[in-house]
Amino acid sequence: KKGEAEILLFLADLTMAGLSEHNKTEVFKILDEALQLGNAVNAADLLSKIHFTYYSAQKYFQSFEEALLHFELFMEAEKKLHKDALNEKIQNLEISHRAEQSRNETEIYRLRNVELAALYDESKKQKDEIEEQRKIAENSLSELKSTQAQLIQSEKMASLGELTAGIAHEIQNPLNFVNNFSEVNTELIYELEQEANKGNIDEVKAIANDIKENEQKINHHGKRADAIVKGMLQHSQKSEGKKEPTDINALCDEYLRLSHHGFRVKDNTFSAAIKSDFDSSIGKINVIPQDIGRVLLNLYNNAFYAVAEKKKQQPEGYEPTVSVSTKRINCKVEISVKDNGNGIPAKVVDKIFQPFFTTKPTGQGTGLGLSLSYDIITKKHNGSIKVESRQDEGSELKIILPL
Repeated sequence: KKGEAEILLFLADLTMAGLSEHNKTEVFKILDEALQLGNAVNAADLLSKIHFTYYSAQKYFQSFEEALLHFELFMEAEKKLHKDALNEKIQNLEISHRAEQSRNETEIYRLRNVELAALYDESKKQKDEIEEQRKIAENSLSELKSTQAQLIQSEKMASLGELTAGIAHEIQNPLNFVNNFSEVNTELIYELEQEANKGNIDEVKAIANDIKENEQKINHHGKRADAIVKGMLQHSQKSEGKKEPTDINALCDEYLRLSHHGFRVKDNTFSAAIKSDFDSSIGKINVIPQDIGRVLLNLYNNAFYAVAEKKKQQPEGYEPTVSVSTKRINCKVEISVKDNGNGIPAKVVDKIFQPFFTTKPTGQGTGLGLSLSYDIITKKHNGSIKVESRQDEGSELKIILPL
């Protein structure tokens, strides 16, 4: 059977020399018969040749799945063939070795056992050391994750604290209006009663009209205070990632004033010129307002910090200035926050969005503000954030958001 299979394989090789669609059926028929005989005698060398011929033919006809199958079977046969040959060679060598070295057999086995024991001890020692290092690495990773979570929470709480300081100052204005107009209305109501008792209808109407106007002002400033408080609550609560139509110009202006007031609360000697240029054609865009507010607050705080530090170094002739602008560019909105501080050193510009990197002195920054801002803009809003800085002239950060 093996001889017959080898003859069939020889015929297949002859046919393969002029392989074409015309003799495709003939080739595979011959190979099928050869394979049946090869399997019957289970000859690894023969099966190896048959499967390789199959593989060559299938590849020629671009039947790549079948070609891959036969190539794998060819490799299995080759491995078995080489394994058998190797085993036979090893057996022959062992027999020869035992015949030539029979007198030293005991010593050889003893030395081998000593070596194996030493290798086992060394392997066990290394395994124990690796396990110990793995446990240390796992503990370090757990501690790092815990520390990172605490730092992120600290950054958010610091941001909330700065926002609250600004809100305390900002909310005082509408509350003062509410209190003042309420006191005026109390006096007007007393006058209204007096004039009504006298029968002065015209005067009663005039006073009633004043009271009405004051009530409208009270309502306006009350809603203003309510909006500020809601903004603070939005900023402090955990973001659910829900986008909503937002007046981006109003949001930029709101957080600019809150950041400025918050900075003045920390340093009552600080003052800075604020310039704003908002594009009214933008309208409302879909963003997560509390997240964008957190980004803006971070950029504003950095800008005010930069100009405050430069003011300390150049007290005369330097006017700290922070500029904010929005611009519609095709299907995108660009928000620019610019300062005339000392700028960012060129060697660290590429690192400012990395977690835990900060140019501030130790204890004045976690290095997470810009990293979180970058994630909010790029991952949650499919936007981008870029930085342009000139040494001793200032920095400009641009947020690009899709409309």
